[in-house]
Amino acid sequence: MAEVSPKEQVLQILLEKKETFVSGQELCERLGVSRTSVWKYINALRTEDHYEIEAVTNKGYRLLPGKDQDILNRQEIENALHTRWAGRPLIYSEKTGSTNDDIMELSDQGYGQGTLCVTDCQTKGKGRRGRTWISPTGCNVYMSILLKPKMLPEHAPTVTLVMALAMEQAFAELDAPENVRFGIKWPNDVVVTLDNEHYKKCVGILTEMRLEDREIKDVTIGIGININQESFPEEISESATSLKLTLGRTVNRADLVARVWKYFEDDYEAFEKTEDLSLLQEKYEKALVNTGRKVRVLDPKGEYTGVARGITARGELIVLPDGSEQEVHVANGEISVRGVMGYV
Repeated sequence: MAEVSPKEQVLQILLEKKETFVSGQELCERLGVSRTSVWKYINALRTEDHYEIEAVTNKGYRLLPGKDQDILNRQEIENALHTRWAGRPLIYSEKTGSTNDDIMELSDQGYGQGTLCVTDCQTKGKGRRGRTWISPTGCNVYMSILLKPKMLPEHAPTVTLVMALAMEQAFAELDAPENVRFGIKWPNDVVVTLDNEHYKKCVGILTEMRLEDREIKDVTIGIGININQESFPEEISESATSLKLTLGRTVNRADLVARVWKYFEDDYEAFEKTEDLSLLQEKYEKALVNTGRKVRVLDPKGEYTGVARGITARGELIVLPDGSEQEVHVANGEISVRGVMGYV
């Protein structure tokens, strides 16, 4: 893990004291540096990290509560994180190629379950089926977590649905207007609607599993959350949105990151007990927006339409095909499901 810099130490002390003053003398003693150095670190926090810090003679320094403040760094995330193992350790970077790739490298180095990589910008973000995930800087969050499940390889992919459920639960706490509804488009797209009809995607999830001697070596779950992005390329603007565009306000990214992993930790432990969704199925189905809707199943063996009826404990989508009385269980994998009249 990266060594904590003096600037980061100053920030951590200010965060610990919240909005009370910390004397320059205390900062000097705790860091073992001069007052000139302390001032340099304070100035860097203001100019580089955009913190509002008040300096008062004979009192010291304190953080000011910023209106619509959204600062993403390791200290802000750790300050908000209240988990036992998810997100521990936390590795933050301002820019990286792919957080999924970073996690797999860390796994190879011996890092354990719960290791979390978070970044403000990805240069090689990736989605399902080799697609590119657009990763602008300064507004969203891109992160990946390392899991080392002790289960059969065929059971592990269901963790993708567990991740989607945790995201939906975290979003439900965002104090949204009454007309805003968050939900899950099977299997793992977290979506939002303002009218209960037209849904847009605000989260992408990519799960990658590696095997060793036919056993699971590790599972990496990568997430991209559109949080404070204000516009999207024309080709995806009809199907993608952000939390800021939906809620009409800036969302604190560090707080949201912490909330996501608290829910995931609880949900994942429930999943581990049974290696399926039996303990989470009711929660997932309440969030599932496909239920009762006409869907198009893009099966390589033959495309068909029907009505979605929920999920099985294995995370399969239950579909009643048109003209049939026999339900079909659609497995999460290479089969895609789309709405007949739109995205959902």
